[in-house]
Amino acid sequence: SEWVQDQMMWLRTLLLLGLVGRLLDECSGHSSEDEDYYMQELLSREHYQRVLEDRAVGKETKPRPAASRPAGGSDPASGNLSHTHTHTHTHTHTRPAGGSDPASSLLTDCPPLGLETLKIDDFQLHASSMRHYGLGPHRGRLNIQGGLYEDDLYDGGWCAGRNDPLQWFEVDARRLMKFTGVVTQGRNPNNYYRRRNEVTTTDNLDFRHHSYKEMRQLMKVVNEMCPNITRIYNIGKSYNGQKLYAIEISDNPGEHELGEPEFRYTAGSHGNEVLGRELLLLLMQFMCQEYLSRNTRIRRLVDETRIHLLPSVNPDGYEKACEAGSELSGWSLGRWSQDGLDIHHNFPDLNSVLWEAEARKWVPRKFHNHHVPVPDWYRSTNATVAVETRALVSWMEKIPFVLGGNLQGGELVVTFPFDRTRSVTALREATPTADDHVFRWLAFSYASTHRLMTHASRRVCHTDDFAKEDGTINGASWHTAAGSMNDFSYLHTNCFELSMFVGCDKFPHETELPEEWENNRESLLVFMEQVHRGIKGVIRDVQGKGIANAIIAVDGISHDIRTASDGDYWRLLNPGEYRVTVRAEGFSVSSKVCSVGYDIGASRCDFVLGRSNLSRIKEIMQKFNKQPISMRQRLRQRHLLDT
Repeated sequence: SEWVQDQMMWLRTLLLLGLVGRLLDECSGHSSEDEDYYMQELLSREHYQRVLEDRAVGKETKPRPAASRPAGGSDPASGNLSHTHTHTHTHTHTRPAGGSDPASSLLTDCPPLGLETLKIDDFQLHASSMRHYGLGPHRGRLNIQGGLYEDDLYDGGWCAGRNDPLQWFEVDARRLMKFTGVVTQGRNPNNYYRRRNEVTTTDNLDFRHHSYKEMRQLMKVVNEMCPNITRIYNIGKSYNGQKLYAIEISDNPGEHELGEPEFRYTAGSHGNEVLGRELLLLLMQFMCQEYLSRNTRIRRLVDETRIHLLPSVNPDGYEKACEAGSELSGWSLGRWSQDGLDIHHNFPDLNSVLWEAEARKWVPRKFHNHHVPVPDWYRSTNATVAVETRALVSWMEKIPFVLGGNLQGGELVVTFPFDRTRSVTALREATPTADDHVFRWLAFSYASTHRLMTHASRRVCHTDDFAKEDGTINGASWHTAAGSMNDFSYLHTNCFELSMFVGCDKFPHETELPEEWENNRESLLVFMEQVHRGIKGVIRDVQGKGIANAIIAVDGISHDIRTASDGDYWRLLNPGEYRVTVRAEGFSVSSKVCSVGYDIGASRCDFVLGRSNLSRIKEIMQKFNKQPISMRQRLRQRHLLDT
């Protein structure tokens, strides 16, 4: 009876272990429906091991029947105990220097493991100990930065709980994996078997990293393919003299068409964030090909919008990062311009100027709430301003952009102004603009159409920004002394600018570019289409001539815009009814109610302004070379005549 009891207890233990194993699998994101997949992985591992053994002795590889695999024994490939639900822990082996790899012909590419991109999820990372949860094994990733507070859930990289040489860190690869090397702040593993959820693209595009010369050549190829809708130009030069090339995509390139909004995408302001650079090169290829294929959506976008793509704002920084390569470039190498400036945060601080004017109650009578002027010191030759930033400012002032997005990396989130805090004492706080509701919609339009940005299992890659569940955030909202490109664009021009952080990995491996393109392609198109939301129109005088610099104000929104040189304007607004008031120097004020619908396509809202009485009097007096006479002077002259 004791033997029977022992056997029953052993059976209960086995059942309990099986239940725990199933629960662990479900907790790590795998259910029983993946059993066949894991069985296939076991068979694949065994076959792969035989490939290595046979290649080593020069034999031909022949598949062995699945029945020959020992049931319940040890896995010959991994050395771990094999059960129905087994997670294979792959260990690192160092290859002798100068030795040959028996399976090198099978393993031609060497993509990253996926720690930085979060393809390796938190449940696959284990460690011998940790100081506290914010420094746990889930933070043992590439390019992790420290948090703001000591008790932050994402406080920094992994930190062991004890100070001894026996600490270890483990990655559960969940499949056979051959590691060819381990590099700090880099990666060079080899994933022989593709992930089940890896996305492939059907677009025939040039998926590779492009040097400066190759980028220029690719833009030339696109221009030659679509000469009627593209134009290449440069906005200036970098510190090292490299031209900042942009490409225009429009049905009438080279001209601003009346009533057609201007849109821009920029990338590479931080030279080591190269994914945005490659996405814009892919986007220009895609739009050219689809236009030639008579894609209705692309043709409408090109015919109704003047699109500008500037793929590399900081080519000097890119060269530094590219020289190190995607495996070793790190978090900061190439981030700054050649003279050590952060181009994205090198713009004048117009936030403080506006907020001080508001505190003094100068707005809107003495000080405008828009088109805040650039300080004189900023334009001086000895100011600490990058030549790339000066080129961007000149470009933004020259073209009446309506909407823009600058692509950055290292995170999966969309940020919008303001990027600075109002409170001097606050390290970080929400600082909304007067158009906060519009910016939120614009940010959500990109984030919600991204394949991963609003995924339920997504979390913040790093600790620069605290992304919300919808993948958006109201700026970085840091208290800094510098102005950002987003804030400057909103306060100095009519353009609403947002930042798209398009991937956790700043410098992804070439093999990941097709998947990253699929992740961002729809978002890139949808965001461009948002330039056609709100109201648009032309402000003319009674003779039909367009009025430049007329001010368009919307009741309830303390941020105005101005007309372009031809008198046309575009005002981004969410659906609803708005009372719009137009003012121009020398003209009478005009107001009307304008409605915005839910469908794509800005509502037309034109205005005709008549000359004001005062301006007509001044015009007449100037015509006859006379000055207006005040009433008191007239009465005095009349009194003298009567006497």
